[in-house]
Amino acid sequence: MPLHCGIVGLANCGKTTLFNCISNTKAQTSSFAFTTNKSNLGVVQVPDQRLIEIDKLIKSAKVVPTSIEVVDIPGLARGSSHGEGIGNSFLSDIRNADALIHVVRCFDDPNLPHIDGSVDPVRDKETLDLELQVKDIESVERKIQRIEKQAKSGDKQLKHQLDVLYVFKEHLENFGMANSAPIEKHDRAVIEDLFLLTDKPVMYVCNVDAASASSGNKYTEAFMNTMKTENTKTLIIAAAAESDIAELDNIDDQMVFLLDMGLEEPGVNKLIRAAHELLELETFFTASSKEVRAWTIHKGTTAPQAAGVIHSDLERGFIRTEVMKYHDFIALKSEHACREAGKFYIEGKNYLVVDGDILHIRFNV
Repeated sequence: MPLHCGIVGLANCGKTTLFNCISNTKAQTSSFAFTTNKSNLGVVQVPDQRLIEIDKLIKSAKVVPTSIEVVDIPGLARGSSHGEGIGNSFLSDIRNADALIHVVRCFDDPNLPHIDGSVDPVRDKETLDLELQVKDIESVERKIQRIEKQAKSGDKQLKHQLDVLYVFKEHLENFGMANSAPIEKHDRAVIEDLFLLTDKPVMYVCNVDAASASSGNKYTEAFMNTMKTENTKTLIIAAAAESDIAELDNIDDQMVFLLDMGLEEPGVNKLIRAAHELLELETFFTASSKEVRAWTIHKGTTAPQAAGVIHSDLERGFIRTEVMKYHDFIALKSEHACREAGKFYIEGKNYLVVDGDILHIRFNV
């Protein structure tokens, strides 16, 4: 399953523009708030130069990068949880997201009025956090109601679950996020089935004008000052400018415009790296004459589990894996040379796959 990210933000912050910047699906944008009546779904191919370098030596029939699924929900507004705007009704579309990309507006544009009358990314973050908290309170309260009925039997385990849920409820009602609730780690299992929005890892994108793409502006400075105590990633991306650049077919032309903005690479590359770091993800490769392919795994994944990402049969019938390190393969230029140099490793079920490993899985079903 590919990584799944949900894009959230207030109306007119540039969410859909960012979506168009990174996704293979292009969605309609508007200068008016609340004109969208559906979530946008897309797939982002993860750029990885290592795939190209491996293929130069393998010369396979095709190259297949790994991908990220993205869903862009309609913009929220202050009071969404009480019926303002329409975005709140689509929050369920990101319940299963692995992480959230929270876009905050850090640009002025008289043709695109801010729904609150002025640009203030710190205020906007607090507004959206509140809407997510309210949605999570609703989910927690519904589960409390279900368990209270069952707990009347005197079941101690259900009583403990209720106690944990009330801790979450109080924490959320005091403007806390579910991921910082004061409970024991093992008790977090109580809310796993709720897929709480404020329990998800979050990265922030400061959406700026083209002139602020490389160094930011007064809005990004104010926002980043407030984020110093939060353990997360904050990126600066000029979504509108990069969306236009992404429309160019020629990569060299794209780079000319990016360099004019003071950028060395597209914002999508930074975004994907940040997502991988936030979720502690790594990439391994498979390589043959048929295809060179990238696969995404979590850090600490064993060889059989990595095989299962390719196909469940490979994990079920796993025998061993043959491993070459990316840098060894590129330096020595062939599997045979890696074998001769002692850089071709045979690993068993306890091997922890490392970012950049080139694997050949041996299995028997």
